[in-house]
Amino acid sequence: MTETLQQRLGALPRTRLANLPTPFEPLDRFGAALGVPLWIKRDDLTGLGLGGNKVRKLEFLIGDAIAHGCDTVVTFGALQSNHARQTAAACAKSGLRCVLILTTAVARTSPSYTSGGNVLLDQLFGAEMLVVDNTPEAIDVAINDVRSRLRADGAQAKWFPAGGSNAIGAAGYVMAGLELAQDAQQAGIDLTDVILATSTGGTQAGLLLGLRAADSNARVHGIAVFHDAASTSAAVTELADDTARLLGLPAVPTSEIIINDHYLGPSYGVPTDGMITALRQMSSTEGVLMDPVYSGKATHGLMEMAGAGAFSASGAVALMHTGGSPSVFAYGEELGAPAPE
Repeated sequence: MTETLQQRLGALPRTRLANLPTPFEPLDRFGAALGVPLWIKRDDLTGLGLGGNKVRKLEFLIGDAIAHGCDTVVTFGALQSNHARQTAAACAKSGLRCVLILTTAVARTSPSYTSGGNVLLDQLFGAEMLVVDNTPEAIDVAINDVRSRLRADGAQAKWFPAGGSNAIGAAGYVMAGLELAQDAQQAGIDLTDVILATSTGGTQAGLLLGLRAADSNARVHGIAVFHDAASTSAAVTELADDTARLLGLPAVPTSEIIINDHYLGPSYGVPTDGMITALRQMSSTEGVLMDPVYSGKATHGLMEMAGAGAFSASGAVALMHTGGSPSVFAYGEELGAPAPE
């Protein structure tokens, strides 16, 4: 199946943007503290625009846009969206106009949040930014305004979904699943579990399909950081089905879509004490910087699950680092405060 899948992936339009394969490294000190053989897949090091998981998706999304003769990309996200930042960088690299519709989904008004981190990078990458209230009405007004302006400019626009999460984008993570299975084989480990942050669902859906295509039975645990488990599970299931159809793969059984929303906290983008502890422990033991919105909460989930004996004593666990480190600088008030007791 792997060879046929590689051919199908190779037939999709693609613009090379990422530094691949990304490193696969042991986390000896952090893993020892948890009592599990632990590895990390460094998709924070995909390169473009300070890296992150969306670059893999954008290779196919940008490739598809160019194949359709588009000169403009429009996409969505919260104000500190990692997807928006990486899309802006991908458009700059590819010579495309980039329009970002960014919402006030996270109730933060500090200068570091509203003008630092990813927002600063969006500007440096040359994106046009519209910041709107996080209501359907405000978003609809912004969409209509952008459509009118682009039509008046004669632009040929491609609209990417939030998170780059459609079947085309998820194809990038099918490739990542194949890559991760090969990483584990080369490392000589029995990979039994993979932990990652999950929000719009494309990363988890694609990764699961790729691992299964490579004959890996590793469980993929999505730590929900955006919506509750039921909503996130529905999104991942739909994307897995759509991507399987696109690539001619078997559907993933719903029993294999594992979502855990115990570490979400009050809502998306809101720090938790557990996330802060996890982020600080990873930084201070491994020199690896997680982010406060996605990978920090995934790391908190990993720590709690290890403590509860959720992993096999004979297997290895991998943490998928989805990136997002620039947003650390938008959360300095919490991350620079004394550690929670």
